[in-house]
Amino acid sequence: MKSHTQISTAEAARIAKRLLNHWKHKFEVAETEANFTIFMPDSTVQLTPQPDALLVSIDSTLEDLSRLEQVVLDHLSRMAQQEFTATWQHQ
Repeated sequence: MKSHTQISTAEAARIAKRLLNHWKHKFEVAETEANFTIFMPDSTVQLTPQPDALLVSIDSTLEDLSRLEQVVLDHLSRMAQQEFTATWQHQ
């Protein structure tokens, strides 16, 4: 199952980098010039910074992504030190 959202922020790259560093002790991670990827046991989270937004996509074998979506959003909010909301689109 796939899910994605866009979070409006001018600090997308900084927030994505902080989350990658936060989770690299728990999961495999990868970083390129274009994006940050976190490899979880059942899911892959990709963070793609844009000038005015952070694109977040989840590719998972889980049937229900709602809990993982909330965990990712909560962590992004914590890394940014502000409360984000998101509307997730499912594929």
